[in-house]
Amino acid sequence: MGREFLEVFEGWADSYDQTVTGHDVEYQEVFSRYEDILNDVVQKSGLIVLEFGVGTGNLTEKLLHEKKKVYGVEPSKPMRDIAFEKLQNYFLTIEDGDFIVFNKPTEQIDTIVSTYAFHHLNDTEKNHAFALYSNLLEKGGKIVFADTMFENEQDYKMTIESAKQKGFLNLANDLKTEYYTTIPVLQEIAKNNGFTVEFKRFNHFVWVMEATKQ
Repeated sequence: MGREFLEVFEGWADSYDQTVTGHDVEYQEVFSRYEDILNDVVQKSGLIVLEFGVGTGNLTEKLLHEKKKVYGVEPSKPMRDIAFEKLQNYFLTIEDGDFIVFNKPTEQIDTIVSTYAFHHLNDTEKNHAFALYSNLLEKGGKIVFADTMFENEQDYKMTIESAKQKGFLNLANDLKTEYYTTIPVLQEIAKNNGFTVEFKRFNHFVWVMEATKQ
């Protein structure tokens, strides 16, 4: 359920915001157009939002600034602590949980969002998550996830090889270790759970997936 990578993110908490602004050359392309990616997720979101993988609260802050109500879920306590400090002027909840095990919000949500986190689930778990979200959302409700994904398996393998050739061994290892998937797989998962889905690309790695419940 993604918690096998929790230790990595707890160690990354203090430097995460530096990474997303391009300080780590290995991950510069991964976080290219970071602000545009977050803004696109916000623009596609409704008023009552369930956010998975709050992290240090960067997306959360933008959602709250646009007067959206956010129910946050984040398994890492160090990440939650940073987010609470960053967002202390806002009223929100951030609870311990993950994409599959979480407390259901107390009111009807219209959008489920996440950035840079859905790859912590393998494809079977991704399908399970979509099934859960289908039961949470009413017709027209949306899942809006920004994450690294690939057009096909060949694209995925070529990206790993390219990272190795550049000497980006940490990036190559991440791509091989975590559960990065392809757009055709996500299309099938969405369709099987009653969603139509569109994808918008922002850099070589990251796309925004907008799935709408039918």
